[in-house]
Amino acid sequence: MPQTMFDRIWDRHAIADLGEGWSLLYLDRILVHDLSGGRAMQELAEAGRRVAEPRKVFATPDHAVSSAPGRTEDTFARGGQLLRKMRERCAAEGVRMFDLGQRGNGIVHVMGPELGIVLPGLTVACGDSHTCTNGGLGAMAFGIGASELGHALATQTLPQRRPRTFRIRFEGARPAGVTAKDMILHAIGRFGAAAGTGCALEYAGSAVRALSVEERLTLCNLSIEMGARVGMVAPDDTTFQWLAGRDFAPKGRLWDQALADWRGVPSDGDARFDRDERIEMSDIAPQITWGTSPEQVAPVTAQVPDPAGRRDIAAALDYMGLRPGQSLAGTKVDWVFIGSCTNSRLSDLRAAASVIKGRKVAPHVTAWVVPGSEQVKADAEAEGLHRVFAEAGFEWREPGCALCVAANGETVPEGARCVSTSNRNFVGRQGTGARTHLASPPMAAAAALAGAIVDVRSF
Repeated sequence: MPQTMFDRIWDRHAIADLGEGWSLLYLDRILVHDLSGGRAMQELAEAGRRVAEPRKVFATPDHAVSSAPGRTEDTFARGGQLLRKMRERCAAEGVRMFDLGQRGNGIVHVMGPELGIVLPGLTVACGDSHTCTNGGLGAMAFGIGASELGHALATQTLPQRRPRTFRIRFEGARPAGVTAKDMILHAIGRFGAAAGTGCALEYAGSAVRALSVEERLTLCNLSIEMGARVGMVAPDDTTFQWLAGRDFAPKGRLWDQALADWRGVPSDGDARFDRDERIEMSDIAPQITWGTSPEQVAPVTAQVPDPAGRRDIAAALDYMGLRPGQSLAGTKVDWVFIGSCTNSRLSDLRAAASVIKGRKVAPHVTAWVVPGSEQVKADAEAEGLHRVFAEAGFEWREPGCALCVAANGETVPEGARCVSTSNRNFVGRQGTGARTHLASPPMAAAAALAGAIVDVRSF
């Protein structure tokens, strides 16, 4: 019987049928970070349990560490406490941890693919909702809660209810100025923030096949913002070439065996999905959010919508300080943030730098660039990208989550407006009273230069 990629991976990892749609899944990889990793392993120890398969668990501090230039683990005191607890427990359990300043350290959803820890066909779990990012490599990756993380670490398994399948096909040539971030924001705006609830998303079509691996990771990153815990792109030659030679990828004969297996991961041509949608690329323009949910998004050329009696829209506009009918373009911006697990990879920084080079940030704008990992930072500096940003007036910072979630003491001031390449624009996400507009790296770069929301195509 024809199978979807998701169903194929699920069936390979279901080790027990628990009834009523539930299965016990084997986990190939568990990723942990500083906010929850140390605490979860400490709770295991207090219960007299150990990490079941430490060689399949990987840790990195990212959420609570400062991104300030020259930072130490105690630049943000609470982050230092969390880091030391995770370091202690990883050492006790034999878990590989990529510490601050070490090659491999970085945002958990950046370093996992970057090191080849995440591979096609694997199951990956992490105590973070944006674990779906890793599906860009053809893995079945999903975020889990604190209690689930403890179970996963203790057993290398997890009970899960099988979701429905939902495919979104992007077809046609990519218009000028449109990035993977614009593609997924457009999809969320079209189908809604709850469209993927109870579903595993697969992104397909000619435009998806044309994306680089890093763009596919961006596409999958916002799957949770459509309500889906899982987002996936079928692995292909682009994937395999990107993975070849990475630290934890198979080598030699094992690579040949893995490659043969990975070629069988994609959905069968006649596989049936519970929901199947098509998006024409010609319908997509550079996007910018105007409200307090990723689904409250529009082309940058649009006007702020009229609430038309909808309280949620009225509340969003009140929080954002916007008026119905005003043009999004031209709205003054105070901050710009280029970073997060959505858009902090080398290709993202190159795209932003290509807009910025030879220009200056508007005098009233505070602009940050935060690389996604130590490797991204080193590679960007080897290309001189840090100088491009610095000469323009951006602050070049240390790897971490930084302003995305504001869990490390770094926030956008109350009432300030920020164009951000991150994934969430909820009330208070970047700080109490902060107003966040989600956009792509080129759009964010253009906003920093103009001092206002602007159509990057004008640059």
